Amino acid sequence: MGIQIGAKVERVDGRKLSYADFVDRYLKINLPVVLTDLMGGWQACTDWVTADGQPNIRFFADHFGKSMVQVADCCKRVFTDQKRVEMSVSEYTDYWAGISSKCNNVANSNGCTESLLYLKDWHFVKEYPDYIAYTTPSFFVDDWLNLYLDSHRLHRDSDITQDKNEANCADYRFVYIGVKGTWTPLHADVFRSYSWSANVCGKKLWLLLPPSQCHLIFDRYQKSLIYDVYADISEKNFPGFKKAVWWECTQEQNEIIFVPSGWYHQVHNLEDTISINHNWFNGHNLYWVWNLLVKDYTEAKEYIEDIREICDDFESICQRNLAANTGMNFYDFFVFISRFALANLVLLRDLKNEESVTAYNALNNIRAIHLVASSMGSVEAFAEENLKSCSEENLIAYSEVKRIMEDLDFDDLCATLRITLRAVCYNVEIIPEEIDLAISSDFKIGNPSELVKLIENSFPDQFNIVNACNIGFP
Repeated sequence: MGIQIGAKVERVDGRKLSYADFVDRYLKINLPVVLTDLMGGWQACTDWVTADGQPNIRFFADHFGKSMVQVADCCKRVFTDQKRVEMSVSEYTDYWAGISSKCNNVANSNGCTESLLYLKDWHFVKEYPDYIAYTTPSFFVDDWLNLYLDSHRLHRDSDITQDKNEANCADYRFVYIGVKGTWTPLHADVFRSYSWSANVCGKKLWLLLPPSQCHLIFDRYQKSLIYDVYADISEKNFPGFKKAVWWECTQEQNEIIFVPSGWYHQVHNLEDTISINHNWFNGHNLYWVWNLLVKDYTEAKEYIEDIREICDDFESICQRNLAANTGMNFYDFFVFISRFALANLVLLRDLKNEESVTAYNALNNIRAIHLVASSMGSVEAFAEENLKSCSEENLIAYSEVKRIMEDLDFDDLCATLRITLRAVCYNVEIIPEEIDLAISSDFKIGNPSELVKLIENSFPDQFNIVNACNIGFP
């Protein structure tokens, strides 16, 4: 069964695109774009690429060979993903040298005859902070996820942080290295985040499906997702697949693709390729993250509903399963948005209206958090009886405002946020002449409704100012 290509991803010279235009044309309305001419001066484009434009694999072996990395075998499926193995970078470069000496004619995933290994999800920046391989383009610096993880843990519960999964959420900045023919199965990104992917060398083929059509790539029960769009897809099992209309993009060397929230995509390396990839979210797609958590929580709860009556810690089990399956749970997310709300409020208080652009961006952030927090209060997990299942670590992390504001990690978050918001240039349309912020240090945030109250109390008699800020939500 062939696939229908209905559109090509737009290609734009990044040097001629303002941040405001990027937000209005792509970020707000959730559309993909390929950006060119933004990778000049990157150390990675010099060190990681040979004179003839090929991956400089020897450089990785010489400088980073002892690093342990995850490698996917593109010819072996395990449930919804490819089989993963751990090896050193040196072991992977030895594999690369061996396979590159052969004639590799793999055209797509169905042509695999032996192991085809793809180095994925290497936390390179976290492991080598002093080696500045690249600079994040200005379009993507408003990155709440990685900004937060630079100073905070995503999980605080001891029974979650002891899990090996904790290492996998140290940050969401990755390096990928793959020979021609390696690929990534159909998926939507973690947390329904945005992502950007820069080709340091090589060429990729992207197939992307808009969120409005994503029901077409699941089975008739909306449970199982298609693994490979090029495989022989059963019309009986996936009756909607042939109706899907895809967007296509061939990404060349030194190009960056922006992938919006909720767009399922499958990616193939048409040549030996090295790429840099970030997952990220901010105020523009925060509601995507919350909606995914609600969906996955509902499914996790339904799966174990039959033990509710005999289980004293049913909600705790639901949250633990949600963290394991999705990457964070409701309480992790609430700690995250509470601290971001406080950081933006502190920033506004300290600015004293001296930096209008920074203030405008902070107000937009607060509005986004206010909207999401307003929708969280009715969720069962935040009922008083269920909050008892929330760990002591999480309760302290979001509830005690004074303690949070005295936390050195919170100071780091505030400082980095200020730098970030200064760098995000936007057309300021509405800035209040005066902001009377009164953050009470003895206020306790016991639940999402109290976070909403804190935000509204911080803008006495003028909370409508937040609502006046222009930010796109459905």
